[in-house]
This record gives sequence, structure tokens and C-alpha cells, in this order.
Amino acid sequence: MADITFNIALGKVASLAALTGGANDALIMVPLEATGLVADSVMRDYDTLSDLLAGASNEQATIGRKTLTGVTVNVNDTDNRIDLDADAVTWTAPTGNPVGALVICYDPDTTSGTDADLIPLTKHGITWTPDGNNFTLNIADFFRANSAA
Repeated sequence: MADITFNIALGKVASLAALTGGANDALIMVPLEATGLVADSVMRDYDTLSDLLAGASNEQATIGRKTLTGVTVNVNDTDNRIDLDADAVTWTAPTGNPVGALVICYDPDTTSGTDADLIPLTKHGITWTPDGNNFTLNIADFFRANSAA
């Protein structure tokens, strides 16, 4: 589950996730280095990935970004919520600086977009030091939206 939902994405996460699978859009997972991560209260105010990376937080670029596959948006009538899920993500022989967070962004155009086009949706805290061993991150309900009533 997400630690925070970016202010720009409140109310949008499920609808943007449902759009993926089109010709050129996707959800992209961006790893951030553990060192220099800004507080959630600061991070949630960034409106683009470009804004986020212009601050104190740095992308852990050695392991690379991952495109989420198998994204599903499920209406859960029993628990009165919407659950978003995706396939597991695997990094093969990853190395580099420790990772402190993963940010899932919506990329409206994977063919020609820039970081200024990526909308940060959710941030997930993680403690991981890439050590050359394959690493698989199982994703279960990376986001839930429910009614307050």
C-alpha cells in the first residue's frame, strides 16, 4: 500500500491506472535513493516527476525505472473500495546506492514524453540495497481508494 498519494493525484489514481494499456501510456515505477529523500509532507506537493527530482530527492538510476504490467483496477463491493494491483517487478543483478522509496507515476506518452509529463501518483517506502542479487518486488494492492461514508 502507498505511504502517500501525491496531492496532484488525489481522486485520479484509479482513473489514470485504468487508462493504461493504451497505445502509448503506462504506469512507471521510479526508484529513489535512500539518502536525501524529502519528508512525505514535502514530497506530496510535487506535481511532476521533474519537480520531484529537482528537489533533494535523487533517482536511483543504476537499477532503472520499470513499467508496470498487468495493472488491474478492481471494484471491491464487499469492502466498499477500489483496489489497484500490478504484476511483480524484477530487477536482474541490480547494483548501486540504497533505495529508500519507489514512486509510481502515470506517463501519458511513453514514446516522446519527458519527466515534466509524468504525474507522480503514489510513493512507497522501501529499504533495499541492490547487491547484485536478483530482486523481485511483489505488488499487491499498491493503492486503495474507499468511501468515507
